[in-house]
Amino acid sequence: MNKSRQAVGSFLIILAGCFWGSMGIFVRKLGEVGFDPVQIVSIRVTLAALVFCLILFFKDRKGFRIAKKDILLFLGLGFGSILFFTVCYFTAINLMSLSAAAILLYTSPIWIMLMSVLFFHEKLTGQKLLALVLAFGGCVLVSGISGGGVTLPGLLVGLGSGIGYGLYSILGTVALRRYSPYTVTAYSFLFAAAGSFFICRPGEMAGIFASVAEPGKLLLFCVLTALITAVIPFLAYTLGLCSVEAGRAGILATIEPMVATLFGVLFFSEPLTILSAAGILLILSAVILLNLQRRKGST
Repeated sequence: MNKSRQAVGSFLIILAGCFWGSMGIFVRKLGEVGFDPVQIVSIRVTLAALVFCLILFFKDRKGFRIAKKDILLFLGLGFGSILFFTVCYFTAINLMSLSAAAILLYTSPIWIMLMSVLFFHEKLTGQKLLALVLAFGGCVLVSGISGGGVTLPGLLVGLGSGIGYGLYSILGTVALRRYSPYTVTAYSFLFAAAGSFFICRPGEMAGIFASVAEPGKLLLFCVLTALITAVIPFLAYTLGLCSVEAGRAGILATIEPMVATLFGVLFFSEPLTILSAAGILLILSAVILLNLQRRKGST
């Protein structure tokens, strides 16, 4: 594969991780208004689905045509990945510490790499394994070493969030063999949005919008949330998957907790501990190692 395409793909995946890292800013603001985490998920995926459909409409209207046999594939992407992992993640947050939930979410590169070897026959090189260890170790340090309050249900839903998160790379890679990135993102989010309506209590959400002083501003902020935390990163990540192996993509995306930590320092005056700084260095080392691997031409 063309090395310049791989370089662009890696950049797009890292860019996606950076945008995902800003999610905490928007989630906290919407939480202050009165939305619960599941409702924030619904707002995010529903508005993102509308934007993705608009992009597909202007980019390639023929892209709305999908084969009946592929409906299950997009159901898997929408329900099994996007909606499932976010619901599991927010449930885990309610069952254990935020740091423990984050660590379990970032088991995703492990699942991606294992599934990539199993389904795509990707080579499990020493450099990939070392990068995986560095990235996961970095996520543990950035999130904070804490196992407080971890119960069996919390452990299961936490691992579920990591598996669901990783599943997007696997199913997305399959879908990209048949459809454009614009079709893949549009239908993935359409199915995720449809599923979210069953769990988000729409009536209660409408009441929150009606009770605020400036609903127009709130709606604008919701659109911005969808653009920054869903549309841009998922489109960038999906485009990146066109030229980057799923296993490598999963590790590159672990830059997200590093960025989230830096946003916490900048916007919420959260302390940057020595362990967090060490974790950031480990994640950056994993990213550099993977790019060195690409330049050597190995897979």
